[in-house]
Amino acid sequence: MKIRPLKTHNKKEVSRLLSQAKTFNEQEVQVALGVVDEALRRPEKGDYCAFCALNSNGSFTGYICFGPIPMTEGCYDLYWIVVDKACSRRGIGGKLLEFMEDFVIKKGARRIYVDTSSTPPYEPARALYEKHGYRVVGLLEHFYRKGDHKVIFMKEVRTGA
Repeated sequence: MKIRPLKTHNKKEVSRLLSQAKTFNEQEVQVALGVVDEALRRPEKGDYCAFCALNSNGSFTGYICFGPIPMTEGCYDLYWIVVDKACSRRGIGGKLLEFMEDFVIKKGARRIYVDTSSTPPYEPARALYEKHGYRVVGLLEHFYRKGDHKVIFMKEVRTGA
């Protein structure tokens, strides 16, 4: 597997993965694609960093988007991580997380935050975060809609952080 920066021509693959996931509603898909647009339009700003995973034959298997949290020192947000359903449970999500962690540590990160939903379709994502050392640090009840809580995960990535 190879991880490289997302390129403009990958946007349709990102859109396909987001729609295929059946986890995200139309508004969420549009927000994710808007973030990808911003990452592709102004990579030098570094507000959003977007990378994709390719398998050995060069097929698009997933992507991750993250960035520094404004007005913080060394804190990053994981905005999106999606893996092709045909490739799920093969460690791609974990490799994307590890790539992100290595990348942000080199930029001086001390913490990574992830916001996600408490609903059943997001259970695999929550399990992935926990498996990779993220812990729940907050729960905002009925945040997204009634019965859909915002679960906030965090991982310390630098000793003494």
